[in-house]
Amino acid sequence: MIELRNLSVHYGRAIAVNDVSLSFPSSTVNCIIGSNGAGKSTILRTISGLVRPSSGQIVFEGEPIQNLTPKQIVERGIAHVPEGRHVFPELTVEENLKIGAYLRADAAAVRRDFDAICGAFPRLAERRKQFANTLSGGEQQMLAIGRAIMAAPRLVLMDEPSMGLSPVMVATMGDIIRSINAEGRSVLLVEQNANVALSLSEDAAVLEQGRISLTGKAALMKDDEHVRVAYIGV
Repeated sequence: MIELRNLSVHYGRAIAVNDVSLSFPSSTVNCIIGSNGAGKSTILRTISGLVRPSSGQIVFEGEPIQNLTPKQIVERGIAHVPEGRHVFPELTVEENLKIGAYLRADAAAVRRDFDAICGAFPRLAERRKQFANTLSGGEQQMLAIGRAIMAAPRLVLMDEPSMGLSPVMVATMGDIIRSINAEGRSVLLVEQNANVALSLSEDAAVLEQGRISLTGKAALMKDDEHVRVAYIGV
């Protein structure tokens, strides 16, 4: 379980996240939706230790993690797929994937996971010796996800995984997220594409101007009038 308790985050005097309390169960896909600038990415960056909270707690599997370093948080079992992919452009696909396992000492298990990712992402296997900057946007997103899985996480944070992708590739990303969850991993999505996120998720929250305005089951939230008008566009 990942739990946020009265979490607030400031950038200087600006409040990015304002007294947010949320909890999501283990082994499920869940999402936070909201418009650009609502604070969604800041929440993920704070969970992964890239941003320090001003106040509040982040609890993962019963242990507070808000004071840990990013390295320690990866060691605890959380991996982050950032917005914009952020692959290493001048490294090969294979090198990018292996960087994801840099904290692991179990060489045999790392090799098994590498082979499994190549099996799950045949495009990456075909391009394993290519530089990452030669890949398409969808292939780079696959690479960023594969790199995160190489850390052997129990929780995967995904920031706008559908951004900039074609409708066909968005559907492929949905299948990938479902397969990650089917392996027993939890996934927390933040998305502007509410229709995609809600279709994939068990539970959902709406973030508006740094505050939670609505929480509930994702399937029911798709029928909420405010969500439909503001975020789904129907």
